[in-house]
Amino acid sequence: MTLQLQILGCGDAFSSGGRLHTCFLLGGETGEDSLAPTLLDCGATSLAAMKRRSIEPATIRTILITHLHGDHFGGLPFLLSDAHYRARRTTPLTLAGPPGLRERIRQAAEALYPGSSRRELAFELEIVELHERETVSINGLRVTAFEVVHPSGAPSYALRVEYGGRTLTFSGDTEWTEALIDAAAGADLFICECNFYDRPVPNHLNYVELLARRPRLDCGRMLLTHLGDDMLERSDLEIETAVEGRTYEV
Repeated sequence: MTLQLQILGCGDAFSSGGRLHTCFLLGGETGEDSLAPTLLDCGATSLAAMKRRSIEPATIRTILITHLHGDHFGGLPFLLSDAHYRARRTTPLTLAGPPGLRERIRQAAEALYPGSSRRELAFELEIVELHERETVSINGLRVTAFEVVHPSGAPSYALRVEYGGRTLTFSGDTEWTEALIDAAAGADLFICECNFYDRPVPNHLNYVELLARRPRLDCGRMLLTHLGDDMLERSDLEIETAVEGRTYEV
């Protein structure tokens, strides 16, 4: 049984270091079954990230969204336009994220391409609302949302994703909250945002704080993402940092 993670984008909102916005690709196999390609977050640069890696966007079956900020969900209007106009997609697509996801997509689409939210799609688009600590089954995955501290006009979540006996947790964006302990408990891989090195900035984590709290996180491997300039300048980090384009076994 395998679960693979490919980092398509792991930058912060400002693309520090030239990194692309958050977009992780999940895939895997459990004996006879394969996990259809799944995105974990879909930031504004995600379409470019997929095409840079020769990933056909129309093959994506599921997209899980942690919160409704542009660097985490802003790629959806572009992906839907690509599916409609270029790929002529006919296969179903499921989007899952915080309450309000449907309306926020509509607003973003109308701001970018007026009238686009009213077009008739040739494929089934399902939108699933995730709720605090409720586990739902979505296209072969078990997904549990844990509310974190990051104002985005809707609940912001850390997401725990289970497939084939393997567990991956992604913090989304957040300052320290005890919810991270529950979300990461027993996870094979915990991807955690770490925007700053030692600056205590509200709604985000810094490395010094996270390193001190690392013993409380009962997870296996840990990857840091969403790194700002001061994090990218460091060469003395004890916790592994995510690398764009790299594939990891969960």
